[in-house]
Amino acid sequence: MRKQYDFSNSRKNPYAKALKKQITIRLEERTINYFKKLSDETGIPYQTLINLYLRDCATKQRKISMTWRKAS
Repeated sequence: MRKQYDFSNSRKNPYAKALKKQITIRLEERTINYFKKLSDETGIPYQTLINLYLRDCATKQRKISMTWRKAS
């Protein structure tokens, strides 16, 4: 390994904008367990599965359908 490196001609990573962003999100334990079980079955890390599912929803512009009932 060199003691010094010359970065004067370096460029920014052109793919940096496509990288994932770390966030904190609160999920129910049973939701996490569902994806962990699916992870065990598929061999795909559970966080990747959650990301794939959310990306699919965003790509297809799926919207949740919710109706509220009046309390009697």
